[in-house]
Amino acid sequence: MQSRFFFRSWKTAVALLALATVWQLAPAQDLKSFEQKITTRVLPNGLTLIVCERPEAPVFSYTTFIDAGDVNDPSGESGLAHMFEHLAFKGTSQIGTNDYADEKVALAKVEAANNAYEAEYLKPVGRDPQRLAELKKEFVAAQAAARKYVIPNQFTEVAERNGATGLNASTGLDETMYYWSMPENRLELWAWLESGRLSDVVPREFYKERDVVLEERRMRTDSNPIGRLVEQFLATAYVAHNYGRSGIGWPSEVSQISATEAMDFHKQYYVGSNIVVTVVGDVKAAEVLPMLEKYFSKVPGGPKPEDMTTVEPKQFAEKSVVIREQTQPFYIEGYHRPSYRNPDDAVYDAIQDIMSNGRVSRLYRSLVRDQQIAAEAEGFSPFPGNKFPSLFAFYAVPLPGHTPAEMRTAIHKEIEKLKTTDVTDEELAMYKTRARADLLRGLADNQGLANALAEYQTRYGDWRELFLQLDRVDKVTKADIRRVANEIFVATNRTSAEIDFQAPTAAAKNNGGAR
Repeated sequence: MQSRFFFRSWKTAVALLALATVWQLAPAQDLKSFEQKITTRVLPNGLTLIVCERPEAPVFSYTTFIDAGDVNDPSGESGLAHMFEHLAFKGTSQIGTNDYADEKVALAKVEAANNAYEAEYLKPVGRDPQRLAELKKEFVAAQAAARKYVIPNQFTEVAERNGATGLNASTGLDETMYYWSMPENRLELWAWLESGRLSDVVPREFYKERDVVLEERRMRTDSNPIGRLVEQFLATAYVAHNYGRSGIGWPSEVSQISATEAMDFHKQYYVGSNIVVTVVGDVKAAEVLPMLEKYFSKVPGGPKPEDMTTVEPKQFAEKSVVIREQTQPFYIEGYHRPSYRNPDDAVYDAIQDIMSNGRVSRLYRSLVRDQQIAAEAEGFSPFPGNKFPSLFAFYAVPLPGHTPAEMRTAIHKEIEKLKTTDVTDEELAMYKTRARADLLRGLADNQGLANALAEYQTRYGDWRELFLQLDRVDKVTKADIRRVANEIFVATNRTSAEIDFQAPTAAAKNNGGAR
């Protein structure tokens, strides 16, 4: 006989396990306990410092959050924000160089040589090939001369030699982040390094890094069928907003970005009022804040840059993109949705969870498990960013013998169920349990907490919203899900893109055989 404690549903077991995790973490992870550990200070230059005391281990993690990303690239200069993910590790006037006074002169010559070459190259008529070759040679020579002053990787080596781990940076559409973890007795060294690269940036080896970014684009987009598809998908979904531009940059624009333009971008966006720095770990706010203020006060002040005012117009006709080539078929579609500040933001999260969270999700059960037509099937939101109105997207990867058209039909069938039938009590309860567990688990390690505090302080002006979001999760109802699904999941609001497999032609086969 089965025990009366036997779980009648393994899904219920999963939910209860997650709930047990929440109950275990909650006493130490609620808002009141964090308010006792966290100190926030806004410096005279506008930069916000957040210190969270966690003395469990003699280490700390930090996040520097810049409220600027690819979406802020000026017109004609896509890829500019991404360049600072590379420049940030090149050092300052004090680190990464063996003689900055002479290097500064050499870098000015590099910029002059680049400007002369580009002026000749961009002539609409009358370009002189011989003159162009001479200018290119002078540009290359100027870079070589400047490189003599470079101490390669010194910034990274100093950090890692002093115990830095997880040293990294990322550029998203909406933000740029720098982060790593370090022993607590190296806090002042970190403050010197981090404040230096914010306030004393040097466009060292800029054009070398520009070539690296172009190579990244070739690998991630130009040579990647799904990368090319997604780029075209977003360019089709958006007609006005910068979310429709290439995140890594269009090749013709990246190849013409100059160090001067990069420094202008830095001057506009890397100001104190646009930066939040969080430190989480074995630190005491009263002891470290005077030291942190000394270093981070060096960051230039100035008004916070104005947010983009372009509003994507309402889509009124279904749009589609089709790529035909010899590669794995793929299907994606997206629907315009509001930004994170919309009162229904948690409802979109609920839809994503119910449709896509693991093997119990609707898309997995239907397309992957039951029909066995897809290798993967998920929904995700917001995409490609979250600061501005974005997309709720669905994608599926067909199994051999199945097509993107089948994926489209199967996804629409599941969407229609959301619009016409309430989700179950169990599905809604599991979403709320997972949302709470995911939040608390994300706060369990120093780096996750540092990231979250910086983002919520930037997006809401108060890190406490990190915890208040759970109130919005708890208020989501089945009626809310049906209402939102009916509002946005309509054909006129849809953009789709697919890769259709195209067999090689006889001529292509013959040419291939000849080689």
